[in-house]
Amino acid sequence: MNWKLTAALSLATLTLTTTAMAQITFYEDEGFRGRAFSTSQQIQNLDRSGFNDRASSVIVDRGRWEVCTDARFGGNCVVLRKGSYDSLSGLGLNDRISSVRLANQNARYDNDPVPLAAPNYEYRRRPNERVSEATVTSVHAVMGPPEQRCWLEPEQISDGGGRNVGGTIVGAILGGVLGHQVGGGRGKDVATAVGAIAGGAVGSNVGSGGASYDRNVQRCRETASGTPAYWDVTYNYRGSEHYVQMSSPPGRTILVSANGEPRQ
Repeated sequence: MNWKLTAALSLATLTLTTTAMAQITFYEDEGFRGRAFSTSQQIQNLDRSGFNDRASSVIVDRGRWEVCTDARFGGNCVVLRKGSYDSLSGLGLNDRISSVRLANQNARYDNDPVPLAAPNYEYRRRPNERVSEATVTSVHAVMGPPEQRCWLEPEQISDGGGRNVGGTIVGAILGGVLGHQVGGGRGKDVATAVGAIAGGAVGSNVGSGGASYDRNVQRCRETASGTPAYWDVTYNYRGSEHYVQMSSPPGRTILVSANGEPRQ
């Protein structure tokens, strides 16, 4: 066999293998809920598949995919790498994707949006998967850790009301001056001394009651969490009990697969 033909066949086989391995799944609602559509080939117009302008979340199982807001890869285009995107609103693509194709796997894209750090879509509904309803038999809300609540309240502070030293000195001076003006000779000296003592006593009592003022003091206490962290749910499917933890309370029934696994 001619070596050129062999090389061409090898390249074609490699291309087909890469394309077959690549897969992207669109979901009608955020959080990988609702109707799903999956493809491993480029689609110029999603209108033919009934999924035009309907995708709200995406899972890229393999490869890198370019999604565009217009048919034939026009409009705003974004490259999605392997991972899960639970909401397309932040990318400006919610209910807007009209075409999709496999992107160049070796090219580097600077504006790749980052998928979820830890993809968790175990309970997502698979494309074309049949589901049925299972009866919920019990629901138990598991509360989160205690919450700390703080507030400010006024508190009166007093300086303790010690003797007024400044008042004592000023009172003694004024008392001495007034006493000095009473009598004459030896009597004037006695009156001055008595006036100083009396004035000092009076001055020391002025303001001796102490000053007080209000200030805000922070008080804190722990209270039970008002929001459940998750719900423990028990449901019955074909005579057997099953358990699942859910991020929101269920209704009377939940959707399950043919094996009884919960689906959202």
